[in-house]
Amino acid sequence: MLAYTLLILLAGGLQALAAHVQVTWDIGYLNISRDGLSTWQAIGANGQLPIPPIYVTQGDILELTAINHLDKPVTLHTHGLFQRNSSYYDGAGMVTECGIPPGSQFTYIIETRNQSGTHWVHSHYGPEAIDGLRAALVIRDLDPKLLDEYDEDVLLTLEDWGQEPSNAMLERMKTTSLGRHPNYPSVLINGINANFSQPIRFLPGRRYRLRVVSMSFTYWFKVRLPGHAMQVIEADGIHSRPSAVDGLDLCPGQRYSVIITARESLEFNYALNVTFHSNFLARKPGLNPRYHHVPIVYRKDAPVKTFPLIEDHEVKWADEYAMEPQDKQMLLEPVDQHIVLNVKAPNRNTSISAHAYGDYAYAPVPVPPLYTALTTGDMALSPSVYAPQLNAIILKHNHVVELELRNSFAPIMHTYHSHGHAFQVVESGLAKINSSIPVKRFKGRYPMRRDTITLAAGQYVRVRIKADNPGVWYQHCHQEQHNLSGMAFTFIEAPDVMQQTLRVPQEMLEFCRILGHPTQGNSAGHFGSDMTGIDLPLAINGTANSITGT
Repeated sequence: MLAYTLLILLAGGLQALAAHVQVTWDIGYLNISRDGLSTWQAIGANGQLPIPPIYVTQGDILELTAINHLDKPVTLHTHGLFQRNSSYYDGAGMVTECGIPPGSQFTYIIETRNQSGTHWVHSHYGPEAIDGLRAALVIRDLDPKLLDEYDEDVLLTLEDWGQEPSNAMLERMKTTSLGRHPNYPSVLINGINANFSQPIRFLPGRRYRLRVVSMSFTYWFKVRLPGHAMQVIEADGIHSRPSAVDGLDLCPGQRYSVIITARESLEFNYALNVTFHSNFLARKPGLNPRYHHVPIVYRKDAPVKTFPLIEDHEVKWADEYAMEPQDKQMLLEPVDQHIVLNVKAPNRNTSISAHAYGDYAYAPVPVPPLYTALTTGDMALSPSVYAPQLNAIILKHNHVVELELRNSFAPIMHTYHSHGHAFQVVESGLAKINSSIPVKRFKGRYPMRRDTITLAAGQYVRVRIKADNPGVWYQHCHQEQHNLSGMAFTFIEAPDVMQQTLRVPQEMLEFCRILGHPTQGNSAGHFGSDMTGIDLPLAINGTANSITGT
């Protein structure tokens, strides 16, 4: 359901037309076969899957209502939006809220005044998003210079889709060596089996903004359109200076926009190549990697132009280290706080399938950490009020924070997604014991920003943020199996400031009461450091982490 209430808004000294955009998701179970191969109980909205994309214009207020007809709580996270001054609307289950109880409904108020670009919405309560509760979110730009760069918007969503419900898959992973992924999922392009991708019509000479959204939760995608030049102009909602690329390589959760100018001739049609790939599934012809094509149609009866095969290393892939943000934000410095976190993976001789960014496998606690930060006064600045399994890191207001994530020993790729921030991408390289060997560093004067990045096996990445968004922000691997097994930590950002500026809607506190969760005190619902009633955290062995600076 979509309704518009128009109002006049002054933005940047210019008069712009804004709207309250009301979208309702009636969330429930569906027995459906999305790939034509297997039928199982998925989760959709308004009786359908895929859930249609949401389109708004920068400056609009999105009122996203979730009606919960599941038998468990639900939340909605707007992936890529910073929720400035409204951390409680971030949708991270048992981090910023307790969830919407079964039979209840709630409206998230999403401000888009200071953001635009390509994003998406998904549940952030357990594995509900894996089971289908996800959709693209496009915030159209107001900047006339950017609008002049293209004639038409084209959305391309990429998804992995399992052969069984998430709970069955996750249970089997617990008994699989090293928690490895035991099967090969299907690929969905714009919501349907990629083997039957719907054509995209190109008109000669027309300029298209292709928005590519990886709504995957486990696997990577590569996208190329041979015979056409690409100019990348956006990564994860951050507009960049146009730069020529041959293709895109997206990890779970990433987004790109590229400008593609259609050819002048109607002689041929073309194929947009989409490659599914993973380094933690065994290579198997037809399954990993897997190749799909989206028809690019200039003329209905034209033949498809063929091109010689080229190796990946010959392709100029979009590279965040070579990109620059359109707003020319300088490197944040000096650094006030330097954090080093080592990826910790299961030992080969244990049945535990947990992963971790912190010293412990992340696990939810009775009181969401946002509520602990808001109700414990000066103690909110002390780690003692946050249970160890939250891997809580306290950030001081407006401090520059450098985060180094090290994947020294894990044999597989991981990802890092930040709620509440787009980080500056500073450096990556080889991760050795107690040392780092830079291989890539941002070029030029202005490091690119984004909110999701790949952490390759045996490598580290170094990013920076400014702690100027008071709230509690979930930080995690976007491979959902790893996230759910504990690969996460939390930024407790400026708790002294958030106590003065954030006011949680009473309805959200009432939901906690219904679900049996306290909304005050430390992680256990007590005051001080008494954690009675909380399970002992699961410690994951590995190289020690470090935090320096205050």
